[in-house]
Amino acid sequence: MKYESLAIHGGRKDKADIQGVNYPLYLSSTFVQDKLDDFSEFMYSRSNNPTRNNVEVLSAQLEGAKYGLAMSSGMAATALAFSLLKPGEKVLINSNVYGGTWTYVSKVFDERNIDYEIVTNFNTYDFEQADEKTTTIFIETPSNPLLDVTDIQGVSKKAKEKGMRVIVDNTFMTSYLQKPLELGADIVVYSATKYYAGHSDIIAGLVMVNDDAIYDELKFHQKILGAILSPFDSFLLTRGIKTLPVRMDRHLENTMQVAHYFQDSGAVEKVYYTGLKIHEGYEIQRKQAKGDGAVLSVALKKEYDYAIFCNELKLFDLAVSLGGVESLVCHPASMTHESYAKELQEQIGITENLLRFSVGIENIDDLLMDIQQALKKAKK
Repeated sequence: MKYESLAIHGGRKDKADIQGVNYPLYLSSTFVQDKLDDFSEFMYSRSNNPTRNNVEVLSAQLEGAKYGLAMSSGMAATALAFSLLKPGEKVLINSNVYGGTWTYVSKVFDERNIDYEIVTNFNTYDFEQADEKTTTIFIETPSNPLLDVTDIQGVSKKAKEKGMRVIVDNTFMTSYLQKPLELGADIVVYSATKYYAGHSDIIAGLVMVNDDAIYDELKFHQKILGAILSPFDSFLLTRGIKTLPVRMDRHLENTMQVAHYFQDSGAVEKVYYTGLKIHEGYEIQRKQAKGDGAVLSVALKKEYDYAIFCNELKLFDLAVSLGGVESLVCHPASMTHESYAKELQEQIGITENLLRFSVGIENIDDLLMDIQQALKKAKK
């Protein structure tokens, strides 16, 4: 079955006599056992719930993965992947990642006696220089908010030669555009709040894996930590996934036009979008993904007031997050990556004039007119 059909028809099949086209919502914390020694697949919803299991199976099928785990948030998914780390180990992480991930690494790792190192460019990183306590590579590609592209296959190959595990945050792409497990990654994490759900109405996370031993450990941690996705949110996530392909196609179409508009506007110093041929990661993105996503960032020129520009936008709501049907704009330095120290922001390139856009599925003419009028008002 092709991706678009699988998104609608995949997942578990209900065993009830009455079968709806949607998998049922099982709002039950516990399930009846037939006999004292008959332990069924579903006993207690923290361990396993039919509706949550349905979206886990569905998302794994779309990923081409053996196992899926649905979590209460994207950060719960990332934390679950990080739960495999042991005291004394070390993680390599790319330089600009989601602010919540950075907070976890820079705060929680220290408490757990786990070391980390920021890697500016994994594509040129010399893995021979990594010390022997380095066990894990964490990649976000394209990265947030500067859209750096990491060669997943190349990095995974080098990491495996050193016995390192590779985790990829694939939130911007989803499995519709990029499949890191097929490129050699061990674990894929998502903030399913974004494109999978697609309507800015739930918080959810997903973890994908093929290895049986890794899955068993992650499943244990999911159960014992209890940060599971609720049945109702699982139901809504399944519903969102059904329209993911058609939504993403429109996202991609709109974002490319917005990127070209900014590039030709004369109002920006730089456009960060992998779909532009001037992007350093353009060729790698062509090799490992079938699209460029719907997030782009721009650095406005000094003669434009970025605050006035944001305030004057009408269709681009000023808000954190991304991946919904509506268009959003945010100021990474103060809204999504404020946890980065000012010096680190400047070192990475998260400047005061940098704005990140999540391009929605509205009419493109309306979006471009909105940008045009806001730029006009923001010019000093």
